[in-house]
Amino acid sequence: MADTSQQPAVPTAFAPPPPLWKHFTRENLDRLEKIKNEASKDENGRINHNKQWSPSELRALDVPQELRFLVPPDIPTGQYSVFGELQSLSTTLPSLKEQGIEQLYPEPEVDTSSDPSKPSPLNHAYYLLKISKSLLLNFLEFVGILSVSPEQFESKVEDMRNLFINAHHLLNLYRPHQARESLIMMMEEQLRRTKDEIKQMDKIKVEIEGVLDQLEAEGRQVGSVEQPDGASHLKEAGQRALEDSRLVWDLLDQ
Repeated sequence: MADTSQQPAVPTAFAPPPPLWKHFTRENLDRLEKIKNEASKDENGRINHNKQWSPSELRALDVPQELRFLVPPDIPTGQYSVFGELQSLSTTLPSLKEQGIEQLYPEPEVDTSSDPSKPSPLNHAYYLLKISKSLLLNFLEFVGILSVSPEQFESKVEDMRNLFINAHHLLNLYRPHQARESLIMMMEEQLRRTKDEIKQMDKIKVEIEGVLDQLEAEGRQVGSVEQPDGASHLKEAGQRALEDSRLVWDLLDQ
C-alpha cells in the first residue's frame, strides 16, 4: 500500500527563486569588498577607492566559490529558458513565415515612386478588423460543427488558432511605437514634476527672503529705540528671535 503520510507537491504558477540569493549577505559583501580593495592596491600599497570595477574585471578576480554569485555573470547569448520555455535575446520580431504559420495579411508593398527600398506602411487596423470578423464567423461555424458532427472540430479549431496568432502578430508590430510613446510620457511626467519642484522652491525662497527682511527691519528698529528696562527688552528680543527662527525652519521644512 502506498505511503499516504507524504504531503503531495503543491504546483505553483511561478518557480521559486534560485537558491543563490542566500549568498547575498552583509558578511559576503564585506568579504568581496576586501578582495576588491586588495586587488586595487598600487605599488606603494595604497588602496584606490575610486576605482570603477567593470563586470569583466570582477569576474577575473580570484574569489571563493560562494562569492562568485555576487559577481555579475557573462551576458547571455542566443536563447535562455524561462519557466521551461526558450526565449530569444534577439529584439527582431520573427515573421509568421519564419515560424511556419500561414500569414493571412499581405506584406507591405514597395513604393517605387519615392524610395524603392522603403516599403509602404501596412494598414494594420484594417486587417485587424477583418481578422476579428473572421473570428466571429469561424466561431459560429465551430458551434454549428459541434451540433452536427463534433468529431470534425479539429480543422475549425486550427483555423481559429491561426486567426488569433495573426491578430497577435499584428499587435506585436506596434510594440516599438508603444515603447517610444511610453518613454515620451515618462519623460514628460518627469519634466512636469521637476518644474513643479522648481516652482515650489522659488516660492519658499521668496517666503524666506521676506522673513529675513522682516528680521533685519525689526533688528534695526530695536537698535534705534531706547528701552528703559534692559533686562525685559533682551527677554522680549530673545523671544522674538526664537519665534522667527522657528518660522524660518518651518519654511525650510516645507
